[in-house]
Amino acid sequence: MPSISSPQTTPRQITILGAGAIGQLIYHQLAKAYQQTGERLNFIGKEAHSAVIPLTFSALDGKQFIRHAKFIGLEDYALQLAHTELLLVCVKAYQVKAALNSVLPYLSADTHILLLHNGMGPHLDVQADIVNRSLSLGTTSQGALRVDRYHVKQTGAGLTQLGPFIGAELNEELKALLLSNIDQSTWHTDILPLLWQKLAINVAINPLTAIHDCPNGELAKSEYRDTINRAVSELVEVASADGLTLDKTVLMERVYQVIGLTAQNFSSMHQDVYHQRQTEIDAINGFVLKRAKAHHIPTPVNRALAQQIKQLEAKYTA
Repeated sequence: MPSISSPQTTPRQITILGAGAIGQLIYHQLAKAYQQTGERLNFIGKEAHSAVIPLTFSALDGKQFIRHAKFIGLEDYALQLAHTELLLVCVKAYQVKAALNSVLPYLSADTHILLLHNGMGPHLDVQADIVNRSLSLGTTSQGALRVDRYHVKQTGAGLTQLGPFIGAELNEELKALLLSNIDQSTWHTDILPLLWQKLAINVAINPLTAIHDCPNGELAKSEYRDTINRAVSELVEVASADGLTLDKTVLMERVYQVIGLTAQNFSSMHQDVYHQRQTEIDAINGFVLKRAKAHHIPTPVNRALAQQIKQLEAKYTA
């Protein structure tokens, strides 16, 4: 579906949960529609008091921008979050449930929630928590690096794919606001197949680059081909049991296309292991394992990859 490019005259209130690299990148892209930050595009802060914080953004063309973003403090949650029409959740997959539950009591009953993170799984974990609110899902291949806490550098262009999961569709004004400002973004009425396709890329590239301490391009070597093939094959079988038909040939072509296009890059999981941070393995290969268990399907390669990442995490020094 093509991007919607109709202009926005009255920006709706969007609140971002998660001020990491992707959260800040999306903020800077959406801020273009607001002319000024004002009270309609905010972050949820962790401090007691609300504050306006300068955020630095280094664009792909080398230009640098500074925008002043409001971070809503704990004491203002009740007042400010009640006006949120769209909550963009941009935290790590393993943080989604706890982070969302910490703010749900302050959101109105009709706040639309959009999860934008790596991997899959949280969309199932939070269904009972959000009660009758509508939930949309998304995935992005845009590259962003946090230079420091409030300085993000865009490191690569990429597609952002969004779509509905449960409840009512996002209203047209908010949909237009997202699609006309987030670079190369599209709306898809059937988002789950696209998330599984992205997952197929992740189950192959992320753990292998972390385990072998290598950039993505290293995986083009023949020694990795069998593992990649078997990991993706297991995912295709599990997706089929979940009611989604995926074309393995197309997926394999896409995996190797990404390996080639990002040959010099290090995957997010590689970076997490390198910096001794918790990985998102449970939402990537771990999600395949979880769904496989539900259908009694053996997935030895995905299990081995997940176990190796867990072993690397267990070796972190305090």
